[in-house]
Amino acid sequence: MLIERYLILGLAVGRHIDGFVDAYYGPAALAAAAAGGPPLEPARLVAEARSLLAAIDAGEPLGAGAATDVPSETGSDAAARRRWLRAQVRGVHTTARLLAGESIGYADEVESCYGVRPSRLPEEHFIAAHKDLEAVVPGSGPLADRLIAWRERQAIPSERLEAVIASLSEDLRARTAALFGLPEGESVKFSLVTNKPWSGFNHYLGGLASRVEINVDLPVLSTSIAHLVAHEAYPGHHTEHSRKEVGLVRSRHCLEESIFLVGTPQCLIAEGLADLGLEVVIGARPERVVAEHLRPLGIDYDPDTVAVVAEASEILGRVRANAAFRLHEDRADPDTVAAEVAELALLPEARAKKQVEFLMDPTWRSYISCYVEGLPLCRAFVGGDPARFSRLITEQLTPAELA
Repeated sequence: MLIERYLILGLAVGRHIDGFVDAYYGPAALAAAAAGGPPLEPARLVAEARSLLAAIDAGEPLGAGAATDVPSETGSDAAARRRWLRAQVRGVHTTARLLAGESIGYADEVESCYGVRPSRLPEEHFIAAHKDLEAVVPGSGPLADRLIAWRERQAIPSERLEAVIASLSEDLRARTAALFGLPEGESVKFSLVTNKPWSGFNHYLGGLASRVEINVDLPVLSTSIAHLVAHEAYPGHHTEHSRKEVGLVRSRHCLEESIFLVGTPQCLIAEGLADLGLEVVIGARPERVVAEHLRPLGIDYDPDTVAVVAEASEILGRVRANAAFRLHEDRADPDTVAAEVAELALLPEARAKKQVEFLMDPTWRSYISCYVEGLPLCRAFVGGDPARFSRLITEQLTPAELA
């Protein structure tokens, strides 16, 4: 059956790439079988993905299982499910091709994996964002130095960080539950960690439970903490995972949702909706609500300045996408690109170099599109209507359907 083949294929590719299987709570027997013996050769993975695509197109049975409320193999729901599965397998096929040593152009890779064709943003947009920041970032001297110094002053004292997270998560959970509903028994446990390459990460464990880790290698900033909690938990990754576990996996036996694979459209929509979540549950400018959580804890926070910086920073975030084009299509020197990133994104040299290192990784170089392309795609689809956001965290949708 197609769904079982998809799960086995994803688990098999995951043996080659650490982190490719972001979450799995499907049949334990399949996971055990996939973990046994030596990893399959990439060429075999390519062949299996190609065969699975052909089987999907030929209309072979999905294999819904034995649940009483399973989706029909015919009708609009089944057609949508088959479209979703095909988009996923196309992404896995692309990853397998890269594992096998095939050369794929950068834009083609992004489109095949994530279902959108990436684009460069003209540099004048970054210059306009710089002008907006010039008007609000205090101090004198170069803008980058002033912005870096201002951000450093927004660090949350380490002894208050857990209280901040608890206050925000409680509020965001209540707002999410009121707008969309949350499954009974869902839970999120937050923990502070070190020695990680990311600022926050949701480990969805199945059983409606998530472990969200917040990285404290660098100071956690008051300007980003609400977005981080919303992105990883409510109404972001945890909310999507738990609602789909109940609504799709348990109720409709859509076992394909029990695995979450990097390099697929699933990721682009997940990152886009998670980035959008804070403005959906609070509003386009959530800073004054965030201030109500921080001030009682003795944390200075200027919502007006933060709002301007946040809007400009979203635009400057697209510098990373332009940098990927510079590296992989223009074949520019990485040190040159790092200098361009530092200048345009107003980053310290070390952080700019770290971004370029990530973009040079053969597995992860295209993942930046999940953020850069995912947020505007989800924002345009939702259009300010919470009911449309509810579809994102409930249904199997592809980027093509959002567009």
